[in-house]
Amino acid sequence: MDVEIAERIGEGQFVVLRPTADGLTIGFQKVPEPKTGKNRLHLDLVVDDLDHATDRITALGGAWSEPNMTHELEGFLWRCMADVDGNEFDIDVLPS
Repeated sequence: MDVEIAERIGEGQFVVLRPTADGLTIGFQKVPEPKTGKNRLHLDLVVDDLDHATDRITALGGAWSEPNMTHELEGFLWRCMADVDGNEFDIDVLPS
């Protein structure tokens, strides 16, 4: 499957890849700190509505990792969430 760079946000801090056909959109975030332990996977899930996705996640037993904090960078919005086991992930809305 071919992909294209859909967004570059914050001087390359965030890069969002989108398939050229139907498929999953994936975002990557560059972090300054080196790897210090086991590999960890951190997903950024693109949603249409942050409030609806947040309500659904909490109804299923998830929680805010940073209560009531919505981050914004150049129109890119995201919230840090956690599943019932404490695994963190973000929900994102891409700039329109």
